[in-house]
Amino acid sequence: MQPTADFDPARLARSLLRRSHQGALATLMAASGDPYCSLVNLASHPDGSPILLISRLALHTKNILADNRVSLMLDERAEGDPLEGARIMLAGRAEEAAEGELELACRRYLAAHPSAEVFVEFKDFAFFRIRPTGAHLVAGFGRIVDLGPEQFLTDLGDAAGLLEAEAGAVTHMNEDHREAMNLYATRLLSADSADWACTGCDPEGMDMQADRRTLRLDFPDRVTNGTELRKMLVRLAGEARARR
Repeated sequence: MQPTADFDPARLARSLLRRSHQGALATLMAASGDPYCSLVNLASHPDGSPILLISRLALHTKNILADNRVSLMLDERAEGDPLEGARIMLAGRAEEAAEGELELACRRYLAAHPSAEVFVEFKDFAFFRIRPTGAHLVAGFGRIVDLGPEQFLTDLGDAAGLLEAEAGAVTHMNEDHREAMNLYATRLLSADSADWACTGCDPEGMDMQADRRTLRLDFPDRVTNGTELRKMLVRLAGEARARR
């Protein structure tokens, strides 16, 4: 079935990846090859791919170490009939984070799941990243489409400066600009007022969280370094203040 003309599947897929903090992870049983499904917490890499913190003692991790092909089901947890909400099935391979990726993976994951800090030091826990090979998006009648990773992942090729500045920018926003965060949420995204915090920035937008609620603030223009990010956040704060 082809999507309707007003439907932007790539944008919805990116939003689901950024806003989802839990999902159903499907792996293959090491001994039999039978499917196995488990509930996992996740965060997003700056390119949008999922980051997991999982124990080597868990069956799903043992399955991954034997065959790293996985799928991950994410949904927007809409009220009412869950089948009326959008969901995405991500297919790919789960790879343990390399030494050079650990700091970013840890920072991003703990921003989304602060209570997981106690597990980071456990020797049996490790960060994994799902490298997507494709996705199947279902968003209602006439809105079913398959996507390639180039359609829903964020290109980071020109964004080394932003990745370097991200950690400091997130800390700065959360320590000094909570009022602006609340303005973004209430006036630009029509969310309720809350203690909104920044959990990450990337070239295409900013991720926000309050308790278990998540938001995605898309940038009107791409940013690739710290200076551009600061100007964008100031610009959006001005636009939010101008709205009633």
